[in-house]
Amino acid sequence: MKPVPPATPLRRAPVQRRSAERLTRILDACADLLDEVGYDALSTRAVAQRASVPIGSVYRFFGNKRQMADALAQRNLERYTVRVTERLRQTGEEGGWRTAMDVVLDEYLEMKRTAPGFSLVDFGNQIPVGARQSEPNHRVADRLTDLLSGYLDREPDEDLRRVFLIAVETADTLVHLAFRVAPEGDQRIIEEAREMLRAYMARVLD
Repeated sequence: MKPVPPATPLRRAPVQRRSAERLTRILDACADLLDEVGYDALSTRAVAQRASVPIGSVYRFFGNKRQMADALAQRNLERYTVRVTERLRQTGEEGGWRTAMDVVLDEYLEMKRTAPGFSLVDFGNQIPVGARQSEPNHRVADRLTDLLSGYLDREPDEDLRRVFLIAVETADTLVHLAFRVAPEGDQRIIEEAREMLRAYMARVLD
């Protein structure tokens, strides 16, 4: 499989703590405004006002709102990885790979329901908003392969990466269907998705 390009980098990476805190406020404001006004009405000026920073601070990190949304999506992926890692640490190896996959799906659903701005950009799959992009799912699949290969006692080889890519693409499609049917995600569709993923993964991991 071809390597996936990294997410759009910041124009300038924060070095000092104050600068990092300002970047956090900017991304928090971007996420909140995405939920409130949507992507089309989002502006760098509105983000600066909500974050209580000069407009120049926004442009120090981002050239436009698309780059802000890209950075928010990357932060979502980082936070998702941390959440999955922590849940797996709490559950240990009890339940095997099925428990691990439940954690992967459940943490995604929780972010879908609660994380500001996530419903519009998630991990970048819908940037520009309304489009469906494949590269972010490759990044998610690669991240999960690296994260779970040790837990599953499997080498993170190309075969395992392909398996996770198919699982991520399938889950992504079905979860979006569930949230189109019901605002909090249609539970019946989610459980069907869970069973489909388990059946597919069992072919490789059992």
